[in-house]
Amino acid sequence: MTIDDTETTAGDWEREPDPSDSLRTFGAVVQALREHAGLSRAEFAVAVRFSKHTVASVELGRRMPDEAFIERAEEVLGNTGALRKAARHLTRGEPGLAAWFRRWAKLERVAVSLSTYECRLVPGLLQSEGYARAAFDSRIPPLSDEQMDAQVNARMERQQLIRERPNASFSFVVDEHIVQRRLGGDEVTRQLLDHILMFTSMRNVSLQIMPITCQHHAGLDGPLALLETPEGRNLAYSEGQESGRLIADPKEAAVLHRRYATLRSQALSPLESVGLLERIRGAL
Repeated sequence: MTIDDTETTAGDWEREPDPSDSLRTFGAVVQALREHAGLSRAEFAVAVRFSKHTVASVELGRRMPDEAFIERAEEVLGNTGALRKAARHLTRGEPGLAAWFRRWAKLERVAVSLSTYECRLVPGLLQSEGYARAAFDSRIPPLSDEQMDAQVNARMERQQLIRERPNASFSFVVDEHIVQRRLGGDEVTRQLLDHILMFTSMRNVSLQIMPITCQHHAGLDGPLALLETPEGRNLAYSEGQESGRLIADPKEAAVLHRRYATLRSQALSPLESVGLLERIRGAL
């Protein structure tokens, strides 16, 4: 059983979304009210308890504001009700996010824990900008410069989840061959490993490497993405080459959560994994 994304049509599943006019309009309203209140972006960011980067993304129409942002912005900007009313007309056509991924991306923003297993690429939440650009540069058919920028910006923006949600747990299990592959060249790989090691120093991030030499591997059926909602509900997400599926059936999701737990027991410990990354980095 899957949770249907009722905000998308069949055609949406066949293309990358365009920037949403409603997001741009909402962002312009936020910016106008902020400037009318005499607040800089930095001052407004402190007042609403979001990063300056997030405020800029909302004002530029690149990010769907969550409920907390809207409510805090209303309080700071006079409680006129304008933002609450404008938010009702927002559509979720975020640039750079595939239509099938939008529902999962929305759930990520409120999850108390996120777990990811990858055997293809470094997970998007851990990618450096250069690595993300190299990955999108390999896309067939090729992306235009505008599409490339939208994809990379969306991926970098999504990483704010880790920084903005220090009380949420982020767990990653990654096959060793992924970090050994020098996608984009040696310099891109060095920057990528530095980027990953920076994230592993955070208390809410755990990374484990599945070594090439492992004799047992619970993830042979492919990548996994899992989350737990604030209500304690376990969900999963499965992505193919041109599609994705949000898995809500409790029994099916439970199997995938057990599979991930087994993967963690088979992988190197977080400390051992950091040591391996540092050795790979030192050899470049």
